[in-house]
Amino acid sequence: MTIFKISRPWLALLLTLVVWAQAICACERVSASDQEEAKVASTRPRVALALGGGGTRGAAHVGVLRVLEQEGIPIDCIAGTSMGAVVGGLYAAGLPVGAIEEKFIKGSLLRAFLTVPLKVRIAAMPLFAIPHAFGHHPHDGLYKGNKFATYLNTSVPESSKNIEDLKLPFAAVALNLLDGKVYALRKGNLGRCLQASSAVPLLRRPVALPGGLFVDGGVLANLPVKEARAMGASVVIAVDVDERFDVVPESAFHAIGAVGHRVLTLHLSKVDEAQIAAADVVIHPNVNGIGLISTRQSDTRAAIAAGEDAARLCIPLIKEKLKNAGVMVTRADAALIPKHGEL
Repeated sequence: MTIFKISRPWLALLLTLVVWAQAICACERVSASDQEEAKVASTRPRVALALGGGGTRGAAHVGVLRVLEQEGIPIDCIAGTSMGAVVGGLYAAGLPVGAIEEKFIKGSLLRAFLTVPLKVRIAAMPLFAIPHAFGHHPHDGLYKGNKFATYLNTSVPESSKNIEDLKLPFAAVALNLLDGKVYALRKGNLGRCLQASSAVPLLRRPVALPGGLFVDGGVLANLPVKEARAMGASVVIAVDVDERFDVVPESAFHAIGAVGHRVLTLHLSKVDEAQIAAADVVIHPNVNGIGLISTRQSDTRAAIAAGEDAARLCIPLIKEKLKNAGVMVTRADAALIPKHGEL
């Protein structure tokens, strides 16, 4: 019997070739699998998320997204207003849920939104009249918001700077002051469009974009269900991060700002009524007591936890609605959710 001896260099080369062959076969299998998943996603009914505005309460969207991913709920497109647009835009751009959560927990997102403490800005308001005395007439607002747009743009991959380049279809909802209409921004620089969608009147200056001068879409469409439906969705899962409008005693209105807070809560609840009725499922985290521009880490964590709790309660209903629409939810569906960091 002849025994062939293979020298170490040749043995190493042989092993390398075997490993490469296995890798190539694996890549071919993954590629075929990806194509099949994309085919399924393009032929089955579309599922959309409608993420509502709510400032710091919008951190609840992070908790909702985490649970939807864990349960394998497919997400084909997202429409968001204000903070819902910010979270939805970052998610559609490929940021993992954990990375978005970190921006809330560490406070970098809110610091970029309010570059100077609000109390300082209010104290400096008399200085804002100086430019007008010299013939310069900027738009009203305590903050420009440009640094916020830059922050958002630097948070996403280079390939995701424009909305139309996102692999997950996305719309930032904003109000055009020129014609008084709500628009779903589907093209343009992501950071600028998110800046426009979250430009709270008087707090932030309106944003000039082609075709209009835009402010926070929450003025008229705080929960963009109809805008999500217009993206071709058969099933719309809405996430409402407004405070619940409950009956309160008269004594609650003796605190400074209590009346304004109550009026704002009432306005948002009324604005959202038609949108809520148009949704297939509404996830409503309990974010009562969390301020719109709270910078407390405890509030951020509470909002995220509230989002997770509310989403878990709605999972049976979501799966039922998807099944009735012809969308089968299996663990394979988890592959249809954007692999964040791979977009």
